Amino acid sequence: MAAEDGGFHAPTIAEFFPPIVLFEGTPFALNRIMLIRLAVMLVLVLFVVIGTRSLKVVPTRGSSLVEFPFNFVRNNIAYEVLGEHDGKRFLPLITTIFFLVIGMNITSVIPGLNIAGTSVIGLPLLLAVIAWVVFIYAGLKKNGVGFLKASLFPPGVPKALYLLLTPIEFLSTFILRPVTLTLRLTMNMLVGHLLLVLFFSATWFFFFQQGPNGFSFFGLGTLVFGFAFTLFELFVAALQAYIFALLTAVYIQLSLADEH
Repeated sequence: MAAEDGGFHAPTIAEFFPPIVLFEGTPFALNRIMLIRLAVMLVLVLFVVIGTRSLKVVPTRGSSLVEFPFNFVRNNIAYEVLGEHDGKRFLPLITTIFFLVIGMNITSVIPGLNIAGTSVIGLPLLLAVIAWVVFIYAGLKKNGVGFLKASLFPPGVPKALYLLLTPIEFLSTFILRPVTLTLRLTMNMLVGHLLLVLFFSATWFFFFQQGPNGFSFFGLGTLVFGFAFTLFELFVAALQAYIFALLTAVYIQLSLADEH
């Protein structure tokens, strides 16, 4: 960002730890990112309530826009991966994850907000833990302890190899899955925010801090890159929501597989 001394300072990780603005010193302390998360939750609730209040057999143009993302999650994620029977069982979870992630991601490019609710690890970690718990629950409910046995001791492997294979399977199945879900989402949104801030603060610096001394040309370049990356960040916001919901469905499907 541009500094008061006329110099330029790049964005830092400190931007993801803004000061407390409400209820400081209490367990309910809220900073700007937490307020953004609460605002997104309110908008999503209103979107679902208002958008589904007057649905008709023959949808209007407005209701079609509301139904499209729901149909996409149902048909292209839940039913595609889990089949219709199991897809219906876990559709509420997968739909909630998809809408929550895309809603929190999009705030990274909304003027006045300018940071994703998923750019701090707490929320992605919570969603990953929920997906992990449901993954284990689904496997245990269908296959009992046989689910754990098949996951840790794959059939058809020489017993001596279990000394090497079982720790690897435990790490990859029960530890790395929630970790990778968390880090993939968090790092994408964190890096995206830093790049956007870098482009637009550089634009401000070249246009207004340096004055008309020939550096405005560079400001035009950073402005173009910033606008292009804003569009790319919108794509990433939707893509990460899709990936998170899809992997949640895939993990559940693996726990329900017949070989367990």
